[in-house]
Amino acid sequence: MAEMDDETRAELAELRQSIDNIDAALTHLLAERFKATQRVGRLKAKRGLPPSDPERERVQTARLKALAIEAQLDPAFAEKWFNFVVAEVIHHHEQIASTGTITTPQP
Repeated sequence: MAEMDDETRAELAELRQSIDNIDAALTHLLAERFKATQRVGRLKAKRGLPPSDPERERVQTARLKALAIEAQLDPAFAEKWFNFVVAEVIHHHEQIASTGTITTPQP
């Protein structure tokens, strides 16, 4: 990689700090989202409901793809991200239904 001048180095550092802040915010938002979906999983288990809700997932996928378009984000990427998150949520719901808890890996 070519040597960077001080101005480029400073600009990169500023941009990367912004990216780091966004990553931290996303991590905290995902943690809050999973806390909420775990409450849903406990309610579903208590009421004998299935871990997944395909109609809800279909509606949310369409909604998020539309939001992605508005935000100038690739809607296919938004759908992949959402499918990844939903798969983890369903896994959590299955764990809650079978064991009453979620096994979370420790660092």
